[in-house]
Amino acid sequence: MHGVSGIVLAGGLGRRMGGVDKGLQLLHGRPMIAHVLARLAPQVDDIVINANQNLERYAAFGHRVVSDRVSGFAGPLAGLHAGLAAVAHPLAVTVPCDSPFLPADLVARLAEQLGANDLAVAKTGDQPHPVFALVHRSVVSNLENYLAGGGRKIDAWYASLQVVEVAFDDEADAFRNINTLEELGRA
Repeated sequence: MHGVSGIVLAGGLGRRMGGVDKGLQLLHGRPMIAHVLARLAPQVDDIVINANQNLERYAAFGHRVVSDRVSGFAGPLAGLHAGLAAVAHPLAVTVPCDSPFLPADLVARLAEQLGANDLAVAKTGDQPHPVFALVHRSVVSNLENYLAGGGRKIDAWYASLQVVEVAFDDEADAFRNINTLEELGRA
């Protein structure tokens, strides 16, 4: 397989957590992003973290940190755009900073199904997980045009591409993300 870069999306505002930076919230004594990085690092050749606040704290994890190029916290697509513009490899996998249990075989399974598609996205049951995707870096100009036109919805952008959904029904729990402090406490 060709080289794969990892993009950790940590650029959100954490609104459902009361405005805290989700990736830096502690889970078992370590920031959530530390768990994400530990699971992702063995699967990729390098990692870029997309963050729009606390840049120094994210940089301390030893990976390049890039901020959205589109202003106004435009959501995961803005993070993907910033990440794709920064990665070194033709393929990039995206994961959110608040999913500390992500599958150890995420990249392998998405890559297996990617084929000639623009991207492969994980799903469990009927539920796609659009922020868990393996993407060809070449879609960056298409994404740039979509964002420039005011587009923000990840599903609508995916609908314009060749997408394959990859079932992870055997690892449904791996995609559990932590959006609230209550969920963090339960985890």
